This record gives sequence, C-alpha cells and structure tokens, in this order.
Amino acid sequence: MEQALSVRHRQAGFLALAALLLALAGCRREPPQPPEPPKPKPDVILIEPVLPERPPRPELPPLFRDIEKRTFQFFWDTTNEQNGLTPDRYPSRPFASVAAIGFALTAYPIGIENGWVSRTQAVDRTLTTLRFLRDAPQGPQRTGRAGHKGFFYHFLDMQNGHRYDSWVELSSVDTAILMMGVLFAQAYYEGDDPREQEIRRIADQLYRRVDWKWLQVRPPLISMGWFPESGFIQHDWMGYNEAMLLYILALGSPTHPVEPEAWTVWARTYNNDWGVYYGQEYLSFGPLFGHQYSHVWIDFRDIQDQYMRERGIDYFLNSRRAALAQREYAIANPMKWKDYGENVWGLTASDGPQNTRQIYRGEEREFRHYSSRGAGLRENFDDGTIAPTAAISSIVFAPEVVIPATEEMHRRYGEYLYSSYGFLDSFNPSFDFDIPLKTGRLVPGKGWVASDYIAIDQGPILAMIANYRNEFVWSVMKKSPYIRRGLERAGFRGGWLSPEDEAEDVPVNPNAALARELGMAESRAAAAEAQLKEQQRQERQPGSERAQPPP
Repeated sequence: MEQALSVRHRQAGFLALAALLLALAGCRREPPQPPEPPKPKPDVILIEPVLPERPPRPELPPLFRDIEKRTFQFFWDTTNEQNGLTPDRYPSRPFASVAAIGFALTAYPIGIENGWVSRTQAVDRTLTTLRFLRDAPQGPQRTGRAGHKGFFYHFLDMQNGHRYDSWVELSSVDTAILMMGVLFAQAYYEGDDPREQEIRRIADQLYRRVDWKWLQVRPPLISMGWFPESGFIQHDWMGYNEAMLLYILALGSPTHPVEPEAWTVWARTYNNDWGVYYGQEYLSFGPLFGHQYSHVWIDFRDIQDQYMRERGIDYFLNSRRAALAQREYAIANPMKWKDYGENVWGLTASDGPQNTRQIYRGEEREFRHYSSRGAGLRENFDDGTIAPTAAISSIVFAPEVVIPATEEMHRRYGEYLYSSYGFLDSFNPSFDFDIPLKTGRLVPGKGWVASDYIAIDQGPILAMIANYRNEFVWSVMKKSPYIRRGLERAGFRGGWLSPEDEAEDVPVNPNAALARELGMAESRAAAAEAQLKEQQRQERQPGSERAQPPP
C-alpha cells in the first residue's frame, strides 16, 4: 500500500513540474498569432458508382464484326422471302413474331451499310414485308385476321400471316416494336426511286392506322392488349420498362395521338423503382431488355424528361448503371451459381432448360423454361441462366465491361454456344440434371445450352453494335418527325432535340437542386444501412448459402 501511494505521489509531482515548465515557456513566447481558420469537415462518403458515368470508347475486336455478320444473316436467311415474315425463333420456327419483323426491318439497312446485301435486295425484301403487312386482313374476328385497329397479333402464321392461335393476344408493345422498324425503314430509304418512295408511303399508312386511343381502356394509360374472345387485357403499361417506346409512338401519332398526360401517369410509379442496387443508383428494371429495347432506335443521350431532369441524369446513363449493377451482382453471385463472375453475366428474358425444381448445393431451386430473368430492386428471378444478348446489347452503355465479357463467353463456351448465326440464346452451366428438357441440350461437364436463336434477342445485338460503331440506327431515326414529336410531347428537351442555333436554357433553382441532392444522399445512406443489416443477419444464420450486396 505504501509503495503504491509513493508511486502516485511521484506521478503527481512530475505532472506539477511539467505544468510549471509549460507556464514558464508560455511567458517567453511571442504574442499569439491569429487562429487558423477551422479545417473543413471531410465529406461523407456514401455509395456511389465506382466506374465513370460516361463510357470510354475502346476499339471493338474482330470478334464483333463476326458477331454482326452472323446475326444479320439470321434475319436474312430465316425470314420468309414470299411475305417478309420473320420467325420468333429458329430452328424451331412454328410462328412469326411481329416484334421480330421490326428488328428485321432494322437489320436490312445495316446489311446494306456493311456490304452484306445490295440496296436492291434490301429494298425488295422491305417492300415485300410492308406490302404484306398493309394487305393482311384486319378485323375483330377470332380467326383469319392479322390484327385489328392497326395493331397486330403477337404471333402470326409464317405462311398466311393470320393470328397463330387462340392464346395469342393483340399486342400493343409488340406492335410498337414493329412500328419502330417500319419508321426506321421510312427514314432510311430516302431515294427518289419509285420503290423507295413506296416504302415511305406504306410505312406512313401502317403507322397512321394504329389506333392508340382504342387501347386506352383506363385512360390515360394504354392496355397491354386485347383478345377477341375476352376483350381488353386488364393490365396497363406502367413504368419503367420497354413500353417507353410504345408511349413515344402513341404520343407522336398524327392520327390517333394520346395526350401528354399518358406519359406523366406512366412515369408516376418510377419512384417505386428508384434506389441503390449493387452500388448503382438508378431507375431499376430487373431484366436488361427493359433497359435496351427503346435505346435500339432512340438516342437518349443528353435528352431528358421531367423525371430525369430532377435526377440529373438521362435514360442512357440509367441503362449504363443497370448494366454495371448486373455485372456486380454476378461478381457477388449471391445464389452461388456456377461460372458467374466479372465476365460471365447477363440476365434478361430468355430460354431456359425446363420448368422444374431441383436440389442445387443442398437447397431446392426453381428453374424455368422461357422466362424473364433479372437482377434489380424488383422483377428478380435468377436460375443460373445467362443470355449473351443481355451483356452484348449493353455495348453502347458500358463497352469497357461488355467487350471482355463477350470475348470470354466466346472463348469459354463458343464451341457449343456460338454457331451459324452467332450466340445461341442462352446457357446454364449450373443445370446438369438428368431430366427431360423443354428445349436445348445438356453438354457433358458444361451444363445446359439453348438450341434456338430468338429474334428479339438477336435484334438488339446487331443494332446496338451498329450504334456503338457509328450511331447508325440512332442517326437514321433522328430524321423521323414522328419520333421527335413523341419525345417532345413526353416532355423531353435538350441534346439533339434542341435547335442547332438555340442553346438549352432551363432555369435552375439552387434550393431545389440542393434538396434533390440531399434526398438522393439519404436514399443512398438508407440503402447502404439496409444492405449492411441484411448482410449481418445472413451471416448470423448458420449454413446460409446466400450473400448480400456489399455495402
């Protein structure tokens, strides 16, 4: 005890002496200097995209030229030369798809520009297609008709062009994809040749007769379609998805236009799908086709509607973030699928092995045949099936990650996945169950691979590579007054929509901008916290196979 007290006394003495010395030193100092201004507090770092917003422009390796040629050849070879109808899929081709025809009409000028077909050949094929569509019977009858009110049935008989079966709907969005191809042909064939003039006239007739208002059963939204047996589909197109192009076409119509309110109400649910997913803040839609289809024909760079003006980005950058988020999802691979990684990724609507439930890594998993697959805030389904089109058709958005992914998928799986018309639709390295398959085949030691090419997956590959090379499809479509009118009536401004001699001058409210930034910061912070909590919860669960996105 005495020893302890002695130590404490010595420590106290040392402290007193030190204080005295400091006081004396202070007396000898020069007069104090003005205090330094306080250092700024460090910025709070929240979740932000790791990669730069604007994609770089790396050169395309030779593989992409081969992909383009083979993919073009798919449309040229498989389309019925007698009527211009393009199959939904090949080699199993029971019916045509009107959306496939829209992509085919877009493919032919790409073939001209690359020297794969002559202009004469493409004009002949395009005229055959448009004449057939113009003359195909329309009406409310259940059979013997190709469409009604200017709309077309989703699937048509390859030979006579009539509704394929009673389960086939009159489709608003597939008609819209067809009309994009029709208007593209109208804008591309500008020559004085009588046949090119005829292309422009028929294209105009086809677009003008589509009665968009008729499908506004619950105005101002547009229904997904109609059945002659049961009437209008009880679901409307509400955002955000590929129906962007549907509303732009409906707004631009010179004969049956919908009101701008349709776009406002369509976009009203956007906030439900805006958030942070795998480090990217964006307007989410799980399958990547929803971020691609509209961009095939419309250059959304630097043009904004009201929603995107408030977010400080555009739909192009939004699609970039979606692609990057999907890639990060594949790297994290929360479901532990085989081969997923930085260069093996891409979920969209595609073929799959079978509708079945099987045990994978000790857990029952659901697998599907044809289905939408995706990774996002909503609309998620992942059964290990990768579709090359999901990555490749994102080439304009994120070339720095798409190019190596395309090369690796070709290198690793090309022997059985890459054939006459490029990449087959999809593959699943994790699926090796010995059960009857809906389609495709099992490759020993490699998993399941599709046996078909699907036209609506092939089309974006070809068009997006063309857009990446020289903005070809975008440049042609900018000539269409109908597309411009549709965009302007939807509230898009800026970029290429601005007159050349008129600078965009949008008044900015600094307070509002600050409020938006704070709101987005809160969104990021909340998402980061939620992700961390969920990750911690999962880690506490013994034997958990699932991982969560990193905070």
